[in-house]
Amino acid sequence: PSAFLAALVTSIGGPLSEIPFVAAGFWHYLPEAKDYFPLEGLQGSIRAATESLLGDESINIGLSSITGPCYFAVTMDAIALGRWFDKDKDV
Repeated sequence: PSAFLAALVTSIGGPLSEIPFVAAGFWHYLPEAKDYFPLEGLQGSIRAATESLLGDESINIGLSSITGPCYFAVTMDAIALGRWFDKDKDV
């Protein structure tokens, strides 16, 4: 069930869904690959809520900009496979 939940959240949120996983230490990017910092512009109560949920250093979490096109490609593959399996009634 937890793997399904993680997959569901990631499929909807795309690269931004990686932020909680990076904050929790489940995975990381090489420092040279970090070129997108989506939380650094947060201010006020939204910033405070984000820091309380993800930790004080969450504002500095960096992602790689290459992940966006990768999510797009995987989504297109999943759609194509779904259509292919729908056509083939033997599968």
